Amino acid sequence: MIARRIPGVLPEPTKEELLEVSKIYSISGLLSEEKPFLLSRPFRAPHHTISPAALAGGGMYPKAGEITLAHKGVLFLDEFPEFSHECIELLRQPLEERKILISRSGGSYLFPADFMLVAAMNHCPCGQFPDLNRCSCTFQEVKRYQNRISGPILDRIDIVAEVSGISYQELTGKRKEKSSKNFRKEVEMAVKVQGERYQEKKIRFNSQLSGKLLEEFCNVSAEGQRILEKAYKKMRLSARAYHKILKTARTIADLEQEEEIKEAHISEALCYRRVEGKDT
Repeated sequence: MIARRIPGVLPEPTKEELLEVSKIYSISGLLSEEKPFLLSRPFRAPHHTISPAALAGGGMYPKAGEITLAHKGVLFLDEFPEFSHECIELLRQPLEERKILISRSGGSYLFPADFMLVAAMNHCPCGQFPDLNRCSCTFQEVKRYQNRISGPILDRIDIVAEVSGISYQELTGKRKEKSSKNFRKEVEMAVKVQGERYQEKKIRFNSQLSGKLLEEFCNVSAEGQRILEKAYKKMRLSARAYHKILKTARTIADLEQEEEIKEAHISEALCYRRVEGKDT
């Protein structure tokens, strides 16, 4: 339910993005005369029994897989550890390069794959951990289940958040919550800030920062740098994880309309690197 709301929170797609995605769907035979264009960001949610070829794309006459069909939209993988090891690991290239290369005997084919990955998983096979009164799994089973998601894949995920259970009162009570429309306004404000910041660069978003651009646009306060250095050593972060924390903190600062990345922004970004029982 939450995952399906994400396209409504993302900024409105540009005409160029919609045209690009519509071309992919047209070539894949997924459009009709009644619906010749996509009018919103795609949302793809393949079942965990999907084959690597169907996820990545391919075949005798290579065609787009779910990864490419999610281009400029959301790829939702529910029950993430239940996907095959090959399916999980093939996400490495598209998450890093925003494209996927399919090689066959007849040649190599490059497909676009600039999507937002949203994955959901339980802590254990029975789904009840860490409630030890209800969980029937052994400690080894819990660790084995969590370790199905490798370190290199976790390194490529910007935000990890734990969703706890809710009480009956919380479930049935009436609360005034923000709508997707209101969230989108905040997101579009941050996107506008980034668009103005990078108007002379060949990027649009903080997620596209790399190399010298990170140094140029991620100005961290002295206290923020101290916390970041301490976390880097204690959490044994990789260079990739370090850069992702910087980019996440840059976005948090943008949402709060702050030009300098402060201690609170770094601290919040670091919280999103936690995984049950280990750091990434």
